[in-house]
Formats: sequence, C-alpha cells, structure tokens
Amino acid sequence: MKKKPTIVILILLTFFVVSFMTNILGALNPSISKSFNLTETMAGFLPFSFFIAYGVMSIPSCFLLEKYGAKKMMIFAFTLSFIASIIFSTFPSFETFLLSLFAIGSGMAALQVVINPLLRVSGGEEHFAFNSVLAQLIFGSASFISPQVYSWIVTNVNGNRRISSPFTTLLSSIVPEDMTWISMYWIFAITSLIMMLIIFVFVFPKVELKEDEKVGTLENYKSLLKKRTTLLFFFGIFAYVGAEQGISYWMSKYLQVYHGFNFETTGAHAVANFWGYLTAGGIIGLFLLKFMDSKIILRIFTILAITSLAFALFSESNISFYSFQFCGFFLSVMYPIIVSLALNSVKDNHGAFTGILMSGIMGGAIIQLMIGFISDITSLKVGMTLVFLALGYVLSISFWAKPLIKNKVIKLKRY
Repeated sequence: MKKKPTIVILILLTFFVVSFMTNILGALNPSISKSFNLTETMAGFLPFSFFIAYGVMSIPSCFLLEKYGAKKMMIFAFTLSFIASIIFSTFPSFETFLLSLFAIGSGMAALQVVINPLLRVSGGEEHFAFNSVLAQLIFGSASFISPQVYSWIVTNVNGNRRISSPFTTLLSSIVPEDMTWISMYWIFAITSLIMMLIIFVFVFPKVELKEDEKVGTLENYKSLLKKRTTLLFFFGIFAYVGAEQGISYWMSKYLQVYHGFNFETTGAHAVANFWGYLTAGGIIGLFLLKFMDSKIILRIFTILAITSLAFALFSESNISFYSFQFCGFFLSVMYPIIVSLALNSVKDNHGAFTGILMSGIMGGAIIQLMIGFISDITSLKVGMTLVFLALGYVLSISFWAKPLIKNKVIKLKRY
C-alpha cells in the first residue's frame, strides 16, 4: 500500500494530544484537592475514573474498530472528549469531574487502539519500528509540556495574572477565580474540537489488520484467560501503570505536604521533568536493547527505580525533589519491555492478547485508589509505599519471563 505521510503526521499529532490530556492529573492533583476539599481517598477516585476506562473500553474498542473503521472511531473519541470537557468546565463539581474523566479516558482508550495499526498502514511496515519510536518520543514530549502549560495558566489567569493577553483575559472571564486549573479543560475542549475538524477533512487508508492484530472471538479470550502466562503479564502491565501513575500522580502533593514546595509551580515542574526523564530514558533504553538481554535491562532499571523511590520518600527535600523526577528515567524501559516479553511468550492470538494486556492499564486506577485509602488511614508517605509492591512485581518479571523469542543483540568481537 502506498504510504500516506500526511496521515502519519496526523497520527503523531494524535499521540501528542492523547498524552497532553492523559498525564496532566499529577500536576493538577493538589489544586483539585484544594478546590473540592478532597480526602486522599476521594483524590484517588480521579485517576481511578480515568484509567478504569481503559479496562472497560480497550477490548470493546477493538471490535468497534473492525466494524466502523479508524476515521469514525477517532472522530467519536475526540467528540466524547470534547463533550466531557465542556460539561465539566461549564458545571465544575467533583461529581461531574469523575464522569468527565471516565468519558475522556474512554476516548483516549479508543484512540490508543486505533492509531497503532493505522500508523503501520500509513507509514509502511518497513518504517513502522522507526515511526513507533518517534510516536513515543512525541508522546513523552507532550507529557512534559502539559504540566508546564498548567503552571503558566495558574500564574497568568485571574488574580495571579502576570501576562495580559486576549487568551488569558477570556479564560479569566469563564473560570472561577479560585479554580484557575479548570482552564486546562477549556483548552482540552478546544483541542478536541480542532482534532475533530482536522480528522474530518482527511481521507483515511483502509486498515487491513494482520491476522495476529485482529481482535479474535470470545473463545480466543476465554482460551487466553485460562493461561497462566496471560494473567501474569496482565498483572505486569497492571503493576507498571500503577507504579508510573502512583509516582507521577502523587509526587506534587507529596512535595507540598512533606517539603513545602509550591504545587502550582515547583511541583508542576517536577511532574513535567518526570515525564521528560521518562522520554530520555526510553531513548537510552532503545540503545541498550541492542547490546543487552531485555530481561537484564528490566531488572537493572527496576532496581534503580526502587532505589530512587526510596530516596524520594525517605530523604530531605532537595534529594526527594530530584529523586521523584529520576524515577521517570528508570521507569522508561518497563512498559515496552513487558509488552514485548508478553507478546513473544505466546504463539498466536496476539490481537486478543494485546487487548487483554491493554486492559491492565486499569492498574493506574486501582492502585491510586488504594494509595488514597491507605493515606487517609495512615499518611501519604505510607500510602505511597504501595508503589514498592508494584515495582517488586515488575522486578519479578525479569526472573520468570520465558519468551519464545529473545531480543536480538549485537555481540561485540574480542580481539
């Protein structure tokens, strides 16, 4: 099939928008908790509402993609996001926020299902690996940028205004003075609307799913769920996303509570740097995979992540501040390695298996709720130690995984 570079650009833009809207909650957490007077358990319901949508929508989205096609699915996803953002921005309350987050999460889950096979078809199979890495870099850059935008918003809208512009003046007129963070959801609404219009005018190629990309039948899922390997790797994704979000979502609140950092500026920048380091670590991880077994890399990086988290939770302010950010670097290789080990551990039904793995993203929902609940009973520091258990499970994968195909490494000659 002839390559379509304009569609590739659109997909890369979609990766950026998905990340921009997905990984902002960590920076917003202290502001949301303050605005709605939330306990830690109630704050834990926010990522729960967003990430549980992945568990609910990932597999159904696979079926919908085969029936309706990529273009309709992408327009549907951004329409859902647009409506949800508008409703919350217009009627801001804790209850409408939970519903809106679930709707936005459902849209993002659908997009994740659509854009990967579409990238393969549009960019050409021979360029798929390169384009996938490029997409992940763009995804990471958006996660770095969104907390910076939030910090800029809260320092330039309403009573905090430093720079007057038509845009900040407009936002000042439509958001409550003590809830400037809601401006982000007006931005998300505008972004979603623009994406809907852009996608509408594009002519999409027909996506012919490979046999191992197809969603499969109900029997395929039943068969896979009976296998120990499926469940073990499902919980691998569950644990990784729980750890990633457990750090990124709570770190700004932690730095505020225990070290007195300003969550609107310093805390938001720490969250942004977490995602920036995660992106940088991914680049280095790609290089290391050419020379080392993926299980060894996973083991080393997970041990370093556990060590960095320990410094973050149990050290003085400056060490804690930087250790939280460095966690992002050490987490960077976990997701792609776990997915590759999982897919290389089964012979067939990769499409159905991928759907089950992606449902494991709900770990970002469950573990945050558990952290919030434990924090209310004890303290946020104790609650965040739950992340050690998640990372411990990820570490265990580096010992028990037995892929049928190992990553190919370059063997250096000895002279």
